[in-house]
Amino acid sequence: MDPLDVVALTRELVDIDSTTGREGACATLLASRLRERGWSVHEQQVSEGRGNVIATRGPRPVLAFSTHVDCVPPFFPSRVEGDRLYGRGTCDAKGILASQWVAAERLVAAGHDDIALVFVVGEERGSDGALKANREPLPTRFLVNGEPTESRLGSATRGVWRIRLRASGRAVHSSHPHLGESAIEKLIDALVLLRAIALPADPLLGVTSYTVGVIQGGVAPNVVPPHASCEVMFRTVGPASEVGARLGSLESLVEIEHVLEVPPVRLHIVEGFATEVFAYTTDVPLLDGFGVPLLYGPGSILDAHTDTEHVQIADLHRAVTDYTSLANTLMR
Repeated sequence: MDPLDVVALTRELVDIDSTTGREGACATLLASRLRERGWSVHEQQVSEGRGNVIATRGPRPVLAFSTHVDCVPPFFPSRVEGDRLYGRGTCDAKGILASQWVAAERLVAAGHDDIALVFVVGEERGSDGALKANREPLPTRFLVNGEPTESRLGSATRGVWRIRLRASGRAVHSSHPHLGESAIEKLIDALVLLRAIALPADPLLGVTSYTVGVIQGGVAPNVVPPHASCEVMFRTVGPASEVGARLGSLESLVEIEHVLEVPPVRLHIVEGFATEVFAYTTDVPLLDGFGVPLLYGPGSILDAHTDTEHVQIADLHRAVTDYTSLANTLMR
């Protein structure tokens, strides 16, 4: 069968809008093309009209390549400029998906039937695809997950603890603010206190960081606001409970609501590859049923989610070689 071209395949996938929640068309294409090439494909429904694509060659896969089908908005199609391929998903993570697939085809051509492909939905918004896949894991011993790592193996990644802070007040006419209670001012006071809290640190992963990503509140400019909230994303270096234990001073001002936790992970590394610790999190902790985890991918996280998202074409070709080499090393 004709070999796959990693650049052409990346462009074909990028040119399908698969922003989170709209992955159906891309997943359908993947499933169809994989079947044409002799893979046994399971389309695992995650929600109406969208699902994971899990492909195998033989009955007992030893290693799974995995990444995600979905992208962040806004969608924009592919284009080549010089030595770079631009488009939503070129870096995060359709270029990675294409590289893994081409590497898997090379391994199959070399006689391997113990390779699996696990392409999931929803990674950018809560990882519902990974959670579903992990309920029915394949009997693999190794999981090579793909995210933009600048062609290095990840030695560890931070976790995530996402919380919502809710403040309650009492609405009155703004001409008499002393008769009301401003929820927005309570929320601001809580965020000022948060700035002064010493957060947990780890020798490998560094100091926990956070971002206040969303703030909402109030009803009108001339009303003392009766409610306000914000979402805070901590990049954790240990259990989220260690962060939560330090937030007691906020509780007199706001209610702390847990939204999402993904733990930090230590990852398997292979001699001969450069390594790095990454501040972001991945689906790896949610796919722990698939075996010992590794993390590798072309492209930089600094280019992901931007309006100039791109990947170096040479890095896509290198990724095919590196994924092939990793698999051969792990399955000796």
